[in-house]
Amino acid sequence: MVYVFLAEGFEEMEAITPVDVLRRVDIPAYLVSTVPGEKTVTGAHGIKITADFCFEEADFDACNMIVLPGGLPGATNLGAHEGLCEKIKEFAAAGEEAGKYVAAICAAPMVLGELGVLEGKMATIYPGMEEELKGAIPMKNRVVVDGNIITSKGPGTAMEFAVEIAGVLKDKLTMATLTFDLIMPKGLR
Repeated sequence: MVYVFLAEGFEEMEAITPVDVLRRVDIPAYLVSTVPGEKTVTGAHGIKITADFCFEEADFDACNMIVLPGGLPGATNLGAHEGLCEKIKEFAAAGEEAGKYVAAICAAPMVLGELGVLEGKMATIYPGMEEELKGAIPMKNRVVVDGNIITSKGPGTAMEFAVEIAGVLKDKLTMATLTFDLIMPKGLR
């Protein structure tokens, strides 16, 4: 199960694309609000999204991956949520052996850098924000996977990010099939 976290000012494409892609390959993916007691969260472009549930209702034992969309001030607001930051550190420390992953896109890898979970890992971030990747080996790739940490550059890489997440959680064949299906839908072949 995957949780995609929403904070006021999140980048809408980076939140919705992973949920859409993951559900297409039967990976349960849910939007989780970090706004106390509020399921409706407003994105960076004024689009209001209703989360499946609030942070307090999340079952982290059943969750395999935490996904952090970027956007500003969305990423900053995610980094200010103490409960979420604790879970990010727990998932990062547990590792892929325990089936726990953390993924962040656009400005959100700065949260991982601030929490110290990128130490010695390859990572990418929105161009020009590389100094926020504290302890990481900055990469220019559009999507970077290093162990149980997945990072990506921004809205233009949201689809690649989502497909990579699907590949990590399922397998490379699923990733290849999904990529083909998204490029050439079955009805157009």
